[in-house]
Order: sequence, then C-alpha cells, then structure tokens
Amino acid sequence: MLDHSNIENSIRLRLKKQQDSWNTGDIDVFMQTYWNDPQLTFIGSRGPTYGWNQTLENYKKSYPDSKAMGRLHFDILETEVLAHDAAYVLGKYTLYRESDEPSGYFTLLWRKIDNQWYIVSDHTSG
Repeated sequence: MLDHSNIENSIRLRLKKQQDSWNTGDIDVFMQTYWNDPQLTFIGSRGPTYGWNQTLENYKKSYPDSKAMGRLHFDILETEVLAHDAAYVLGKYTLYRESDEPSGYFTLLWRKIDNQWYIVSDHTSG
C-alpha cells in the first residue's frame, strides 16, 4: 500500500527548499530539486528545453540577479501519487518584484530516484 501522505510531505519539503533557495538568490541550490540528467524536460513559453544543464543556463540567463528573481511563492493546488516512485503536482507560482508580479501555473512530474524525489518534467506557463 502506498503511503500517500508521506510521499506528499516529502515533495512539499522539496518544493519549500526550492522556494527558499530562490528567495536567497541561489539558483544552483534551487536546481537541486530537478533531476540532474539530460532527459530532464522543462516546457515554458519558449517551448521545450531538454537537460539539466540547459535548464540551469536558461534560469541564469532569465534571472541574472536577485532583483530579476524577486520573491517566489508556490501554492500547491493538487498532488496525485501515481506510484511508489512517481507523483504529479499542479501548482501556482507568483514572483513578487519591485515593478511587477508575474504568476502562472505549473505541472510537475516527480520521480523517486536513488531514494530522493526529483522533478523530471516541468511544464510552466505564465
């Protein structure tokens, strides 16, 4: 039997760490929540990006400093445990910056790899 609440809590903790690292301006730690693999998929407004390294590069290019990064807040709207090593998360993000407040939605596919939960596919729309 799947321990849904334990899986959900583990993923929520990973997302909290991701949010906190963003808010301290540390994209490298923020990226530790993503699967460090060439098969990582990130789909954003410019279409799909493949691979952890390219995703990191895109984040650093789009958010070159803490002013551009702003303050990130996640709202988790739905978590569905698919298997003992897979889960789906639907959420909303908001960036609080001096001049604007962009927000949008994301769907994340999580996999448990080497006893740790990682985002293996991220589809974010603004």
